[in-house]
Amino acid sequence: MHLFLVLPLVLKVQSISMGHNVTCDCICHEGFKSAYCSNNNITQLPIALPPFTETLNLSHNHLNTIPPRAFNTTRKLHFLYLNDNNISMLADGAFFLLEGLRWLDLSRNQILSLSEGFSKGLSSLQGLSLAENRLTSMDSSYFLHMDSLQRLNLSHNSIHTIKMRAFGSISTLRQLQLDWNKITILNNGIFSMLRNLEDLNLHHNQIHSLDVGVLSPLTSLGKLDLTNNNLSTIQFKTFLSLNTYSTHIMLRGNPWRCDCDLQRVFQKLCNVKRLFLDDYDSLTCYSFNDEFNGNHTVFKAVELCVAEMVTVLVITITVVITVVAAIVMAEKKRKKKNKEKHWTEVGEVSCGSQD
Repeated sequence: MHLFLVLPLVLKVQSISMGHNVTCDCICHEGFKSAYCSNNNITQLPIALPPFTETLNLSHNHLNTIPPRAFNTTRKLHFLYLNDNNISMLADGAFFLLEGLRWLDLSRNQILSLSEGFSKGLSSLQGLSLAENRLTSMDSSYFLHMDSLQRLNLSHNSIHTIKMRAFGSISTLRQLQLDWNKITILNNGIFSMLRNLEDLNLHHNQIHSLDVGVLSPLTSLGKLDLTNNNLSTIQFKTFLSLNTYSTHIMLRGNPWRCDCDLQRVFQKLCNVKRLFLDDYDSLTCYSFNDEFNGNHTVFKAVELCVAEMVTVLVITITVVITVVAAIVMAEKKRKKKNKEKHWTEVGEVSCGSQD
């Protein structure tokens, strides 16, 4: 009697267990709707994948290319991991039909450039990582079809050129990582349409110049990291153009030329309530007026600027006093001379009248 009661439960457990391990080219799990194909020395995409798959991990393999409509049989994918392969080419429409894909990881591959067709079918993608590839430039055609992208990681590439409106088609972007590249100049227009961007990482580049209006489109920017670049000076209007509610700015690790003009810029920035120089206390300066060698903190440079201003003020006051004193003395001499001349003239007139 008890056997008949227990047997259905055993059969049910067995059926669940079997359902969680579906036969496929990888390790598939129906309950988690996942297929794990990592570290399998795969050189071509697996064919036998269950249609229920939402998470596909193909990382740490030997894939070289992603052909058109490569994931035609797994259209329900939400998460796709292709990181740590040898991918150098992404065909146009490689991810076509993946209308539900939310996260795509292509980091640590050999990708040199992206085509316009690369983004076709990725209208729902929210996160994209292209970190540690071989990209050298950013073009406005790369992300044309990514209407929902919020996070983009382009760190550790060799990007040195960002064309105008390069990110203009992804106005939904909230986080942009461009750190550890070879960017030298930030020109106006490269951040156009990024009004929702909250986090911009540009640390460890070679940036030495920022156009005055380059940051003005970033009306939601909360964090700007410019640490470890080649900035030696900055214009006050460059940061003042950030029309945000609150922005935290990091600037340490740059070879600041701490003349008094730059100190005035820093002082003005510190007085703007919506801008926060988070690492102001640790900023260092170089070659202060070509009279000092080595590093000086900003505070030390401020002291030097104050001393310089005091010296200039003392000299100015001294000169003014000297000039005023000279004018007063000259005026006294003039009056005295005029007085002596007046009495001489009177004497001569008197003498003439007596004749």
